[in-house]
Formats: sequence, C-alpha cells, structure tokens
Amino acid sequence: MNRQAAAEDVARVLVVDDDEDSRLLIQFLLERQGYTVVLADSGPAAISVLESTEVDVVVLDVMMPMMDGFAVCRELKKLDSTASVPVILLTARDDMQTRATGMKLGVSDFLAKPVKKEELYARIRTQLDGRQRARELEKAQRRVETL
Repeated sequence: MNRQAAAEDVARVLVVDDDEDSRLLIQFLLERQGYTVVLADSGPAAISVLESTEVDVVVLDVMMPMMDGFAVCRELKKLDSTASVPVILLTARDDMQTRATGMKLGVSDFLAKPVKKEELYARIRTQLDGRQRARELEKAQRRVETL
C-alpha cells in the first residue's frame, strides 16, 4: 500500500460525518488550532482516505447511511496500518449502549453532538499526546532490541 505520510510537526485529523455542517464546523475549529484536516462524508470514503493517507486521529460520526461509524471502526481496526490510530466517536446518542459498543470496537474517546470547541480541542490533544507517547515507546523498544 502506498501511503502518504503525515507531516511530523502538524497533526492530521480525519473527520468523517455525513452531515456537511458538522464536518465543516469541526474542520474550521481544528484548522484554527493548526491541524491539517482531511474530510470524508461517508464510511466508504473514510476507508478510501485511510488507504492512501496517514492520519493521527479520526473523528468519526456514529450515525451515517451505507456504513455507520461502528462498521468503519471495525474495518480500520482490522488493518495493520490503521489499527493504532485513535478514534473519537462523534454521537448525538450519548447513551450507554453506544459507548459500550464503541469501547468493544476499540474507540479511544467519545464526543457528543453538538460539538463544544473546548471539549473537541481537549479530546484531540489527549489522543495526540497518547499517540506520541506510544511512538516514543516503540522507538525506545527498537533501540533496546538492537543492543
């Protein structure tokens, strides 16, 4: 698979939502914070993006036609290239069943609609910090293995 690497100094966020207003609002908010934002309007479009573009975190709507957020999450967790990418599940249904299903599928966090910018920023930052720590740990483990 030929993957386009994300720039080291700018985090790349994939926003997946069939609602254009939600997508554009999240894009606007994240770009104001200096992130590179990639958009997808459906589950199949998200899978296509993930096959060609490296992202650091995915903000994924649960309720979408054709392929819901749970199905997208299932697919990206199957692939070696995307299994470790944190997923923030975006949902208008902030109920225990949605959260339980998401956790079983490997969702990293949840964000309720309508999106509050401070909460969005905090959840993105938390996931990016965790991903950076995991990368540093992997590097350290590789160095130890070569000794």
